[in-house]
Amino acid sequence: MKNLAACENEMSRLNLRKIFALILISAVTGLPVSAQSAAHRAGAPGRGGKSAPATRERPGVAAFRARVEKILAAADVNRGYWGMLVEDADSGEVLYSLNADRYFLPASNAKLFTAALTLATLGTDYCFHTTVESRSALSGDGVLAGDVVLVGRGDPNLSNRVFPFAKKAERDGPPEKILAEMADAVVARGVKKITGDVVGDDSYFAGGAYPSGWAIDDMLWSYGVPVSALEVNDGVFFLELQAGDAAGAPATYTISPSTSVYQIRNEVVTGPKGSPQKLSASRDPGSTLIIVSGSMPVGAQPHSMGIAIDRPAEFAAAVLKSLLEARGVVIEGHVRAQHTGDLGAWYKADGSAEMSDIESHACGSAAGFFSIISAAPIPPWPQGFAQHVSPPLPDALRVMAKISQNLHAEMFLRAAARQKTGDPSAEAALQFEQDFRVSIGLKEDDVVMTDASGLSRKDMVSPQSEVSLLRWVTEQPWAATYRSVLPVAGEDGTLMDRMKGTPAAGNVWAKTGSLTHVDSLAGYATSGRGAHLVFSFIGNNNNLKPKAATDVLDALTVAMVEELGLRRAAAHK
Repeated sequence: MKNLAACENEMSRLNLRKIFALILISAVTGLPVSAQSAAHRAGAPGRGGKSAPATRERPGVAAFRARVEKILAAADVNRGYWGMLVEDADSGEVLYSLNADRYFLPASNAKLFTAALTLATLGTDYCFHTTVESRSALSGDGVLAGDVVLVGRGDPNLSNRVFPFAKKAERDGPPEKILAEMADAVVARGVKKITGDVVGDDSYFAGGAYPSGWAIDDMLWSYGVPVSALEVNDGVFFLELQAGDAAGAPATYTISPSTSVYQIRNEVVTGPKGSPQKLSASRDPGSTLIIVSGSMPVGAQPHSMGIAIDRPAEFAAAVLKSLLEARGVVIEGHVRAQHTGDLGAWYKADGSAEMSDIESHACGSAAGFFSIISAAPIPPWPQGFAQHVSPPLPDALRVMAKISQNLHAEMFLRAAARQKTGDPSAEAALQFEQDFRVSIGLKEDDVVMTDASGLSRKDMVSPQSEVSLLRWVTEQPWAATYRSVLPVAGEDGTLMDRMKGTPAAGNVWAKTGSLTHVDSLAGYATSGRGAHLVFSFIGNNNNLKPKAATDVLDALTVAMVEELGLRRAAAHK
């Protein structure tokens, strides 16, 4: 019994030593023991579970690892949950991995999947077509005895945005610029009077205005615009507030584009010069009343709010009606919207066209019919009065990815799914999204998504799934186009002001992502030592301020670019 007790005591001492050693590792690196045990180092299994050859560690890997551990061990940073994967883009060798197979909320990194799906499905020569049509013929004296219908087919850029995108989003002219050009085309056809209504038809997409997982707080603002096939000005109108000349005076406001769809209750007052500016806006779900309140100090710069249009087809029709009336067209009817399933909708619930459809999605002169872009306003079908042909798909995708435009991502998914399957529903789009991921080699449960933009709090990805996608893209004929739509560190888009003056500037092409307690960055990089890299960095469950969180991701990215090098050629004896 005595020998047995001594043996048990010795085993207890050994177990305590093991536990102490693990605690010491955690204390030195600043990472939880569980994270350390999940962290795969250079030479760990890569894609497909294949182990890299047992060779010496690549130059810079140890130095990169040390910098990562120091960055993630910092106060407050170490309380978050971090996932990382860096692979050699040419060989697939895993250079660093941390929690790479675990689920994370991706935020706007979800747009990496959407951009790839869109290019793979629609191609680089796809354009969107928006038309003004009627079921009635125009009489000889300019009277249209019926409705005029603005038919949307998923163009996300019916606005005053300047193309091509250069460094940052630029605008030229009023937000309703495209609809103004279409109104000019209608008048040029000789329309003087419309006895029916002005209708906004978004039946090209069916349902799914708000994807599952979006928060009610998102619904008022520009990043939470409901999805429709007919969107004007990114689905927002601008409410601009101007302080009064003296304290106590009411603030004034303007809205653009201007319509009578919404009513504004202005409760904003002017505060003393130098007083804090505090402004808020609210709208109950389904209401057309928007209440703005708070105060602005004397001398304050005008403040603009981008308010989500929660009835986009009706709003577009209202803008068009106002533009036609401003050009002298008499309209006896009203403004209304047509959705899938409504009597008279342009498209049926199964996706087929109720009217003769524009089947081509070609761009410019290749479209085979006239467009207002080519300065020929008369389309070749009798009841067609105007049409707008969008810029080519890569230009539109560049805007979506560079500035992280949520609505555009949702519209791209819906358009791609409809084009491929013929089904206009949101449910079909989500199934198509999953089928695409499986088709490129991911498992069904590798990624969970309920939208295309990453705004949903139900989305889940892993660093491994993102890197797998990015590696797959490099093998596609449109790989260069895909890389070109991503923000470039220190140069443009959401990375314009990040990593400036570092070796990462101009050498990192990556998608950013940000939600409350979520930050992400994933894409491609070329290191200072010439290595071509593909990477995914995601942080969840941190309580860092936005700038502090992006500083962590930037520090990791700069360390990657500075440290990781090419594998040395094997020495020959």
